Amino acid sequence: MEEEEVQGVPSCPPLLVMASRMQMATLTCLSLLLLWSQMPGAQGQKFQFGPCQVKGVVPQKLWEAFWAVKDTMQAQDNITSVRLLRQEVLQNVSAAESCYLVHTLLEFYLKTVFKNYHNRTVEVRTLKSFSTLANNFVLIVSQLQPSQENEMFAIRDSAHRRFLLFRRAFKQLDMEAALTKALGEVDVLLTWMQKFYKF
Repeated sequence: MEEEEVQGVPSCPPLLVMASRMQMATLTCLSLLLLWSQMPGAQGQKFQFGPCQVKGVVPQKLWEAFWAVKDTMQAQDNITSVRLLRQEVLQNVSAAESCYLVHTLLEFYLKTVFKNYHNRTVEVRTLKSFSTLANNFVLIVSQLQPSQENEMFAIRDSAHRRFLLFRRAFKQLDMEAALTKALGEVDVLLTWMQKFYKF
């Protein structure tokens, strides 16, 4: 029995037609991605913290990693009267100041929060999401190069004072509670950071 013609393809077995369609769809998708990557501005997406640029980090990936652990973290936070990343820390931060502040905050998260919470992530099966956040934070910090010039002292000092407010509030809590609260407030940090994302 002869194979029927399928969409103008004579004597072509259906499986081969399906494979051919999948290849075409894949090629079309790859072509669109290639065209998109060559469009003006597609490569220009970046965080711009004052003079400091960060490329290769997609905010959506950070949000997805946080959403995967959000309910677990925020359900464990029993101290609702305290906020670490409050307005005095993140509000009205100048562009120049933002580079110093984000650098200091992310370093603290990496060296104190993620490092000390690592064992718990295994227990609550959220290691993959925490790894995604931590790896992206490492990538951001590695690209930040805050100026150490003397004329920038006032800006560095202002950013440092903001960070000290955060750290002081963190240290006033029991370590376990502080770690949980800091992780539960990653959405506050990401919301603030996203203000500096440029397309």
